[in-house]
Amino acid sequence: MSLQVEKLEGNIAKLTIEASAEDFEKAVDKAYQKNKNKLSVPGFRKGKVPRKMIEKMYGNTVFYEEAANILIPSAYAKAIDECTEEVVSQPKIEVVQIEAGKPFIFTAEVALKPEVTLGAYKSVEIEKVDTTVTEEEIDEAVNRERESNARTISVEDRAVQDGDMVVLDFEGFMDGAAFEGGKGENYSLTIGSGTFIPGFEEQLIGAEIDKEITVNVTFPEDYHAEELKGKNAEFKCTIKEIKEKELPELDDEFASDVSEFDTMEEYREDLKKQLTKQKEETAEEEKGDKVVEAIIASSQMDIPEAMIETQQRQMAEDFARRIQMQGLSFEQYLQFTGLTRADFMEQMKPQTLKRIQSRLVLCAIAKAENIEATEEEYQEEIQKMADSYHMSVEELTDMMGKFEEKAVREDICMKKAYDLVVEQCVEVEK
Repeated sequence: MSLQVEKLEGNIAKLTIEASAEDFEKAVDKAYQKNKNKLSVPGFRKGKVPRKMIEKMYGNTVFYEEAANILIPSAYAKAIDECTEEVVSQPKIEVVQIEAGKPFIFTAEVALKPEVTLGAYKSVEIEKVDTTVTEEEIDEAVNRERESNARTISVEDRAVQDGDMVVLDFEGFMDGAAFEGGKGENYSLTIGSGTFIPGFEEQLIGAEIDKEITVNVTFPEDYHAEELKGKNAEFKCTIKEIKEKELPELDDEFASDVSEFDTMEEYREDLKKQLTKQKEETAEEEKGDKVVEAIIASSQMDIPEAMIETQQRQMAEDFARRIQMQGLSFEQYLQFTGLTRADFMEQMKPQTLKRIQSRLVLCAIAKAENIEATEEEYQEEIQKMADSYHMSVEELTDMMGKFEEKAVREDICMKKAYDLVVEQCVEVEK
C-alpha cells in the first residue's frame, strides 16, 4: 500500500491511497465467496458456480463494488497509521482506479487538525464570581423544603383557586361536534401549571364541585396536532375534586423534622453552609470556562467544517446512547420535541464549536509548555476507564489501538494545561 498526501486550502487534505493488484484480487475473491450462494447460473447448483462463469454471465465487474467495500476500510486505516498529518474528520471517498490486474486506487478527502496561533494564556484576567449567600436565597431553600413537606387536603367548601389540584372531566367541541382526543375523565390538573393550552386553566378558577363550566380556548398555531392548529374550541368541564396544599409552620418543630437540628436558626445556618459550598463549586467551574473562553477569544484557528460535522455526529451518537439508557430512542426524542434531525444538529453546533476550540487551545498550550503525560498518569487513567467499563486493564488495552492511546494521553495533557491556566488566572472584583 502507498500513500500520497496533497494539502488543500482550509486545512483539508486529499489522501491518494493505492492498494496492490494482489490485494485487490484477494478482495474480489472474498466478494465472490460472500455472494456466490446468492447467484444462479443454469446447470449449476447455488454456491457451486465457478467465479469465471459468474463473471462471464454477469460481467467482469460484478464483484468490484463489494471488493471495494472490503478493501477500502483496511487500506484507509493503514494509510491513517502511516500519515504524519493528524486527521480529524470522516473521509469522503472516491474511487480513482478499479481494474483487474492493476492497483486499486482511491482518494480520501479529510480535514486536518488546524494549527493554533495562541493568544495570551498566562495570568488571564477574569471577573470574579460572587459566592455570597443572601438571606433571600436561604428563604428560597427553606420554602422549597417546606413545599416538599406540604400535605394535600381535600376542599369541599369553596370554589377552585389558583394553585389548587383538581380532578375533572372534560370534553372538547369544535363547531358543536366533539373532536378526537378532546375528552378526559378523572384527569388530575394543577391550576397554574401550564399543563393545558393557554387560557384553559385560568377559566377553571371559580368553578364549583359537580357544576359544569364551559371553557373557551384557541389552540396555538404551533400545536402538535395539525387539525387543531389555530382553531377555536369549547370544553365542557366538571370539577370532581379540589385539593390544596397545607404548608407546615416554619418553626423549630419544622427544622427538627427536616434536618438534624433542633432550631430554625441552626437549620438556616447549615443551609447557608451548603449553599455557599454549592456556589463555590459552581464558581470554580465558571472560572475555568471563563479562562478558556478568554484564551479562545485571543487565539486564531481555522476550523474546517468537516471537523465540526464529525464532532457533531459523535456528540449526537453520545446523546442518543445516554437517552437510550433512560428508555427513550433518539427518534422518540425528536418526535416529543418536534425537532428534525437537521434541527437537532444545528442546535448542537455552537456547543460543538466551543468543544473543538477548547480542545485545540488546551492542546496548543500543552505543546507550548512541553506538558506530557507520564506513564504513571497514563496507567491511572486506563485503570479508571477499565473500572468504568467493568473490564480488566488487559481487556481494555487489547481493544485499543494507537489512535485511542494517543487520545488518552492527549486528554491527560489537556487536563494539566487546563489546571495550569486556571491556577495562573487573575480574578478581578466586579
